Amino acid sequence: MRTRTKIYAAALGMATTGALVLSSGGASGHGYTDLPVSRQKLCQNGSVSNCGSIQWEPQSVEGPKGFPGGGAADGQICSGNNTRFAQLDSPKTPGGGAWPTTRVSGGQSYTFRWQFTARHATTDFKYYVTKQGWNQNHNLARSDLNLTPFLTVPYNNQQPPATLSHSGALPSGLSGHHVIVAVWTIADTANAFYACSDVTF
Repeated sequence: MRTRTKIYAAALGMATTGALVLSSGGASGHGYTDLPVSRQKLCQNGSVSNCGSIQWEPQSVEGPKGFPGGGAADGQICSGNNTRFAQLDSPKTPGGGAWPTTRVSGGQSYTFRWQFTARHATTDFKYYVTKQGWNQNHNLARSDLNLTPFLTVPYNNQQPPATLSHSGALPSGLSGHHVIVAVWTIADTANAFYACSDVTF
């Protein structure tokens, strides 16, 4: 009887541990952009190394919603106010180099893509881009951005599929290195998800 009790207790312990692992994994799962490739995705796929914990959870850049009037603070926009993802805020990669960029063309349509590991009722998706002549030598701030989104995709409190793509025209009149800030606003929580993508016009 003692042996059976021990085996049962061990099995119960393993099941509980498994449930906790699944639970914590689900809690950290949400979404990120991979078109244009975001800083968190570059860390996750190994294009940029020494990124810290974001490499394991690119979907977790979650912060307060309400951007740009509220939301993530200046200097913490790309990390969504998460200090453990502070590497994403730096104008340089953890290795000191430039963030890899995606080549885009102003005035032309571009397809943006999100990958979701947990789907939420969604208010909208908004996209912002840096101004011509923005300060590339500090953590991104509102003063660097055109605070009128160049693309807004309403989602009417619906849940997106596991992969969602939508297209919109990129602003014209920009050249060189810029940052696109994508914001996925959740309808039924106080949060949004942030993704910064470095592009070259």
